Amino acid sequence: MQEHANAYVSTKELPQLPAPRNDAGPIAVLRKNLFATPVDTILTLVCGLFIVWAIWNLFSFVWLDAVFEGADREACLVEGGGHGGACWAFVEAKLGQFVYGTYPSAERWRVDTVFLLLALLTAGLLIPNVPYKRINAILLFAVFPVVTLVLLTGGEFELAGGAIALVFVLAAAATLSAVGSVPRISLSRLEMRIATWLLLGAIALMLIAIVLDTPTFEILGFSFSLLTMLAFVATLGAIGLSMMVGFGSGQTTIKSMVAPLVIAALFIFAMTADFDLRYVPTNLWGGLMLTLVVALSGIAASLPFGVLLALGRRSHMPAVRLICVIFIEFWRGVPLITVLFMATFMLPLFMPEGVNFNSLLRALVGVALFASAYMAEVVRGGLQAIPKGQYEGADAMALSYWQKTRLIILPQALKIVIPGIVNTFIGLFKDTSLVYIIGLADLLGTVKRGFADPNWITPTTPATGLLFAAFVYWCFCFGMSRYSIFVERRLDTGHKR
Repeated sequence: MQEHANAYVSTKELPQLPAPRNDAGPIAVLRKNLFATPVDTILTLVCGLFIVWAIWNLFSFVWLDAVFEGADREACLVEGGGHGGACWAFVEAKLGQFVYGTYPSAERWRVDTVFLLLALLTAGLLIPNVPYKRINAILLFAVFPVVTLVLLTGGEFELAGGAIALVFVLAAAATLSAVGSVPRISLSRLEMRIATWLLLGAIALMLIAIVLDTPTFEILGFSFSLLTMLAFVATLGAIGLSMMVGFGSGQTTIKSMVAPLVIAALFIFAMTADFDLRYVPTNLWGGLMLTLVVALSGIAASLPFGVLLALGRRSHMPAVRLICVIFIEFWRGVPLITVLFMATFMLPLFMPEGVNFNSLLRALVGVALFASAYMAEVVRGGLQAIPKGQYEGADAMALSYWQKTRLIILPQALKIVIPGIVNTFIGLFKDTSLVYIIGLADLLGTVKRGFADPNWITPTTPATGLLFAAFVYWCFCFGMSRYSIFVERRLDTGHKR
């Protein structure tokens, strides 16, 4: 008996048939997503009518019925009473205050110079094709803050011995870190241990100088107390020992060891030199300038401090981990308003003798500490997301802790948490409006002060000013959001199927 089988599998590709009319095209998409059921249809119509009504009224307020020119409130008043459109003449008249605050008009070129330098350096760092990224980063994060401080204030500060010692303590810590990160140089060496103890002793002496009064004397025009002078000498000893070990090893570059000392000396020179600029106190700062100062200072300080706190919280050393946990949980457990009040009234009590900060600098310190605690938790989430094999692979290559962290762990962790980092930056930028509570007139505070001007009191003046401030905040926050998306896509090296 013979079996017969019929071929039922096609040996060539058949042409594709068009989709049914009811399942493709814009009409099908609208029917599926907006008009699938009677309830969806009613909700779509109601929401659509509301959106059209809101857009039309907003457009009428900001454009059709708005007043763009005028010398005083009379231009924005409606005959017979009632509410008219936006009073953009008020914004035009007050624009200088909204940008500069009460900064002297003759000196506003200094603020414009700072804005220009910020735009150029930021663009050079953010645009991928611009060369010399390292030099640009050094100029933006090291040189630009000092130039900004000198330009906006006028420079020629009177630094006490405690401030000088504090600057050199930071320089000694940077030198120790640079030398100690070399693979063949360990902090357990006798010279490095002595340098470390000298640095710790200098910090202890500066803390004691806060509560203990000692005789004072002047050296090179700077007023030192006995304890701050001893701390200064101890930091110089720590720097000298570290540099001696680095030069003896032959593995460290002169630039990495000498740079902290040179930067400290140049910083002190820039702060105390006379550049023939008029002194402008910080109580005259305000508007968008003050908002950018507070926001950029908090952003620039929160990321590195947040990374260190996150690493410290994951440290295997109990003391370091406990200190970082207490710091993070304390600052995350109090509102920013409370932090600003604490920084304004309590921070001077913890400063060394002769070191005093004005209200703006105290607010900057409070904002930086507050943002660092939140940034630490964001970075810690990225560190926990790194697979264990990355740590084991780095250990197998005989990398030190700092080499492993800097070259392998942190780049991956920071790439993972880019959305969280930018979200923290955006929240910090908007939270700068809280400094108005402690007497600092930021952009929103300056706009609110303009409402009290009798020459511009109209029913639509507050809405116009708040709408202008909201638009400025939105531009900056939306720009940060879009750039973070660009960075995410650029750094997305994963293999997609």
